Amino acid sequence: MILLHHLRIGRSLFTVWQLEEFGIDYEIKVYHRDPKTFLAPAELKAVHPLGKSPVIEDSDIMLSESGAITSYLLEKFDVENKFSPPRSQSQEWAKFTQWLHYPEGSVFCPLLVTMLLLRSKEPHVTLTPYSERETKLHLGHIADQLGDREYILGEAFSAADFGMTYVVSLAKRLGLLDSYPTLNSYLEQNQARPAFKRAVEKAVE
Repeated sequence: MILLHHLRIGRSLFTVWQLEEFGIDYEIKVYHRDPKTFLAPAELKAVHPLGKSPVIEDSDIMLSESGAITSYLLEKFDVENKFSPPRSQSQEWAKFTQWLHYPEGSVFCPLLVTMLLLRSKEPHVTLTPYSERETKLHLGHIADQLGDREYILGEAFSAADFGMTYVVSLAKRLGLLDSYPTLNSYLEQNQARPAFKRAVEKAVE
């Protein structure tokens, strides 16, 4: 059985969602952020040296990093390729892999900078124009990729949509989606999925 170390208010909710979509037996150990610093508690660092979440345990395997966890779950549990194309379909697999890693590899950094600037309540001579330029670039890119599609790779939901939903939801919380009706619709439909709703019920305490 999978054990998920889940830090409240963060990306690990989307790992709970994956486990629900895959129909995997799992347990959740919930950690709460410090109300003053908003940092993870020391107990999480006892699990993993970085003190970050998500982290999963599966027998003698301990794994961190959202993209790596998704890849592991796909390899072990998605035997019918419901959430990813077969590796034999090289072109489809390559495009899927690109979008699987795009959220953490490209989009998250400018969104994080934007979030930190909002917390500081002070503009920065270098970081403010960077965050404004890059978030606009990436949100436009995602909206263009979606076009009139339901999901990031077309009409079928895939594991690439987990991470994409996370970064779009983060952009929403930062107040960046007012000019992107396509992204708002994408977020709403994914958060309306039964598995996502179950994840919220189990992980948001």
